[in-house]
Amino acid sequence: MDIRYAVHPEQMKMLDTQKMREQFLVENLFSADRLNMVYSHIDRIIVGGISPVKGVVDLKVTKELGVDFFLQRREMGIINIGAAGIVSVDGKGYELGNRECLYIGMGARDVSFASADRNHPAKFYFNSAPAHAAYPVVKLSLADAQRLDLGDPLQTNVRTIHQFIHPKVLKSCQLVMGLTILAPGSNWNTMPCHTHDRRMEVYLYFDMPGDTVVFHLIGEPRETRHLVVRNEQAVIAPSWSIHSGVGSGSYTFIWGMVGENQTFTDMDDVPMSVLM
Repeated sequence: MDIRYAVHPEQMKMLDTQKMREQFLVENLFSADRLNMVYSHIDRIIVGGISPVKGVVDLKVTKELGVDFFLQRREMGIINIGAAGIVSVDGKGYELGNRECLYIGMGARDVSFASADRNHPAKFYFNSAPAHAAYPVVKLSLADAQRLDLGDPLQTNVRTIHQFIHPKVLKSCQLVMGLTILAPGSNWNTMPCHTHDRRMEVYLYFDMPGDTVVFHLIGEPRETRHLVVRNEQAVIAPSWSIHSGVGSGSYTFIWGMVGENQTFTDMDDVPMSVLM
């Protein structure tokens, strides 16, 4: 478990490129048969990745959580970005295809991950947040998600937001999670940008061909910085930070939010004239 501590806006002004990457960028999420996790003290989200190849990978508790089993006081959202796989929850298997989601509520004791075909491994990406109530396990496909079509071709930001874990789709404690697909020819996400002081957010960028990169913007609106993000890497954004990106080629991203509320529209828009 990699531990990341909260960063104050004034501290960010003093970080060089390498320190920025160490604080906010999550690399190497999908190693074969290894559970890779980052625990952020920003709203205590856990970001993780599992790519089972040889067999089953169990979700094991670590000492940092101080509990008997991983989801004793947590909930979890999982989205598969690889080939078909199976997530088992307390003995029941859920088959997840590419871009399918599984929500697991607080209290599930035994969770494990496997690929349907070891030659074509699954890649399970997850966000986990502290929880106060237990809700049922729910599997979701893109067809089950709430869909929002946003953007303008003239601003090269046409995109479809698929809200998987969202109050209008299922019940969760605080986790909100979904997937955004950009239209061909569009390369900007979340621009014009915003902040939301009531919750933090994490982006995972994937399906990036070749040497494509995303220039992810982070920081206060008048003190922006950027991170160069490559395929299957994630960025942790504090609640006070903008979170937006532009790609040198096509990409898709998963977003997950944790914090004070689950109101998707609770955000503070940032006019383009304010950005610096």
